[in-house]
Amino acid sequence: MNADAVLVHRGRWVNLTFTFGVGDTDYLITIQQGKIIKITQRTLQTVTGRFSIRADATSWRKHWQKIPQRDYHDIFAMLAKDIVNIDGDLLPLMQNLQYFKDLISKNRES
Repeated sequence: MNADAVLVHRGRWVNLTFTFGVGDTDYLITIQQGKIIKITQRTLQTVTGRFSIRADATSWRKHWQKIPQRDYHDIFAMLAKDIVNIDGDLLPLMQNLQYFKDLISKNRES
């Protein structure tokens, strides 16, 4: 992800940690100037990011398919169908929405 110059440039003003949940496991993803500098598994409930995005593992696998099926192609389509949960301070997410959508869907290429 850090090798994608366009993605890093798009997120050049992003400096935060957010929580990304896959099933019962939460990961804290720390970003500085659009680059991921650290990903750690969250071990304490009191440690959180600015916002969180969570879904079950099956839903993320469907989202990360090369061509996702309807309702799994976009995190907001998933939100509308109660497939994903988004909460916390949504201002940085909305200010950098395309960056975060592209960051999360980046696994489609692998």
